[in-house]
Amino acid sequence: MKVKVIQEHRGEGKFPEFQKGTNVQIIGSECNHYLNWFPCKIENHKTYIPSVFIENEALIRNYNPTELICNVGDILEVKEIFHAWFIAEKSCGITGWIPAEKCISL
Repeated sequence: MKVKVIQEHRGEGKFPEFQKGTNVQIIGSECNHYLNWFPCKIENHKTYIPSVFIENEALIRNYNPTELICNVGDILEVKEIFHAWFIAEKSCGITGWIPAEKCISL
């Protein structure tokens, strides 16, 4: 599915890819604005994670929390959707997260 960015998104920095089985420590309650997302610590990195990526305090799949840096008008290819966020790819091949509310379908 292709989408067009309608609101700039800057993200929270670049993260490494964490491997399936890595320990995840939930460090707060569910996010008010994004249901099923939790603040966490993975290998001393503070970030957020969708609940479907963890089981028994460990990743059940590889996970890179890096968000895409996008400008209004950017076209993205959506790869997966998790709790109001897209994992999407820019035309240059960079993949990352962006809130679905910042995009419209083409």
